[in-house]
Amino acid sequence: MSLAFTPADVRLPSGHFIDGAYVPGPDAIEVRAPSTGQVLTSIPCADAGVVDRAVKAARRALDMSGWGGCTPRDRLRALHRWADLIEAEADTLARLEAVCSSRPVSQAVAGDVAVTAEQIRFFAEFADKEGGDLVPTSDSAFGYISSEPYGVVGAIAPWNFPISMAGWKLGPALAAGNAVVLKPSEMTPFSTLYMAELSVRAGIPAGLINVVLGDGPVTGTAITGHPGIDKISFTGSTRAGAAIMENIARTGIKPMTLELGGKSPMVVFDDADVDLTADCLERGILPNAGQFCVAGSRIIVQRGIADALAARLAERFGRHRPAATWEAEAGFSPIISETQLARIDGIVQAAAGQGGEILCGGTRFDHAGSFYRPTLIAGVTPSNPAVTEEIFGPVATFQTFDTEDEAMELARHPSYGLCAGLFTRDLSRALRLTRRLEAGTVWVNRYGRSRDHILPTGGWKASGLGKDLGREAFAANRRTKSVLIDL
Repeated sequence: MSLAFTPADVRLPSGHFIDGAYVPGPDAIEVRAPSTGQVLTSIPCADAGVVDRAVKAARRALDMSGWGGCTPRDRLRALHRWADLIEAEADTLARLEAVCSSRPVSQAVAGDVAVTAEQIRFFAEFADKEGGDLVPTSDSAFGYISSEPYGVVGAIAPWNFPISMAGWKLGPALAAGNAVVLKPSEMTPFSTLYMAELSVRAGIPAGLINVVLGDGPVTGTAITGHPGIDKISFTGSTRAGAAIMENIARTGIKPMTLELGGKSPMVVFDDADVDLTADCLERGILPNAGQFCVAGSRIIVQRGIADALAARLAERFGRHRPAATWEAEAGFSPIISETQLARIDGIVQAAAGQGGEILCGGTRFDHAGSFYRPTLIAGVTPSNPAVTEEIFGPVATFQTFDTEDEAMELARHPSYGLCAGLFTRDLSRALRLTRRLEAGTVWVNRYGRSRDHILPTGGWKASGLGKDLGREAFAANRRTKSVLIDL
């Protein structure tokens, strides 16, 4: 059966999801389909009162269900049932994802929804396997470190991979024994709402997952500043992350996990296979039209293969053709909004105005919706805006080097340190340079995350604080207490 659909035929969830039920509110924010620019519907914007209602529902659900103190395997089983339902409802979730996002429906089924179910199962397994520690003390004392859930976690997820980013937040928080108040992006809320509805059907107590709709300045500020929220988890821009830190500092100190922006380099040495490397570089920047935080937007190539690699990339970039996210065959993804497309084009034109040579792309597609051509810009200096700014679009710069030291200097960014890629057949060089690259994740002879959820992700410098995925993400949703007893 084809996954293709007509947007008008999709039943969109309506309202916030609080205490296991949909809660209506006045229409405040239009939701558009980036594939056409058409308005799909309007959603409410949760103010401080609605957020407070969700926080109280979360606290009440924790107290009444005993979720944080129940037998850990009970949490594990409930989360597995939820993952099963997510897989069973993959087609519905994928359509809700595709209708208002940049994610093609076929990719959402095979990738986003499937990975979300995997992640929830992965974190569920920590519930009965991670705990406290008995520590060495004198024979006359008994010392241990107790691990406990925080209570209510406030989470804010981005628009670029709505359901899988919600899974990043919900999976470890719930497995660790917490309740969650989650704000999805106001541009892509529907799959997250339905995922919360499925959690109740799976037997997770109502109120443990609450989804409040709204924007950052109103709803996000209410979440991060609420005194009843014990910990914050955010994925988004560095600027928004800084605003969250400021709001937390002003309204009450609490721990936070922030996965923020990136401007990641992909460094290619002349012993790399040109064709295989071109495949990796293309996959490093063009999926989801470059709208992902780990995008390899700075291609840095040793001079010996630079011309050959640039020609191959320009040819590959030119192959892509746009398609609406609800069509049967996946095409090149749309930019999430006209505002974002205008920002991307503004940086590209500024880059060209400062001496950059546009090897391909540099304009929007002649197609309905917000589609921008894959763009490669050469001849840029380190201060060029296409090099310094996170573009969050299908735009990569192309720079050349002669020596390892030159490569590392070009790879270093003054602000960001999220990810980096390294392409070489020299194992000694690879091991040596992974230590020099200033990034929270380094990929060698590949670029992009795998389904090895055990590998944590998170940035250095202005790219974030703390880690998502891996054992670290579960630990980030627990707090420790040291206990010493004299015998």
